[in-house]
Amino acid sequence: MPELILVVEDETSLRETLSYNLSRLGYKVHIAVDGKSAIEAARRLVPDLIVLDIMLPVLDGFEVCRILRQDMVVPIIMLTARDEEIDRVIGLEIGADDYLTKPFSMREFQARVKAQLRRVRLEREKAESHSPDNHEILQFDDLTLDMTRREVRLADKPLPLKPKEYDLLLFMARHRGHVLSRDLILERVWGWDFSGDSRTVDVHVRWLREKIEQNPAKPDRIVTVRGAGYRFEG
Repeated sequence: MPELILVVEDETSLRETLSYNLSRLGYKVHIAVDGKSAIEAARRLVPDLIVLDIMLPVLDGFEVCRILRQDMVVPIIMLTARDEEIDRVIGLEIGADDYLTKPFSMREFQARVKAQLRRVRLEREKAESHSPDNHEILQFDDLTLDMTRREVRLADKPLPLKPKEYDLLLFMARHRGHVLSRDLILERVWGWDFSGDSRTVDVHVRWLREKIEQNPAKPDRIVTVRGAGYRFEG
């Protein structure tokens, strides 16, 4: 069954170009032209990936992403005509998985789409390879990561994490005690084709600390190693 991609773009020529090229790659494509219809389509269809423009009628892409992230973990690639760092930071903060600034090459766009879908497939295959009674668990005192369910609990209470926050925590937890550079984290968590910089890591580490540290200002679980990166202590 072909993977379903929801393209949310109000600019007719770009919308048709994206739809055409995705269809040529064998994906099923559904179109939305404003923020409200995008939310309705996403909830009704549950797509495998969403391509989401920021500048939209009714509701902008930031608001659409924020709303969908409350109940969906589908990967989201955001598009914008503005090359401003604040847009990128806001997009990542509300849960976008990747970010493309117009104009972009269709080859790069296709590569980003394939990378996000490949990541989801690998995660799904890994989860399905484990029986429900044989979960992979990482335990650090009162912090528990259930890798099969992609769930985190703190003091036995569910801890809501954005998809990238979970991926980052899991990567660090699997390498407990190791110093991890920002570049390595970017490559392993975001992927080699991610266009952001090391500040993306710092932002996500800060969010994680606010959720798992007893005192985020003096963290003892995710420790900064000056000039080198971060080390997860558990």
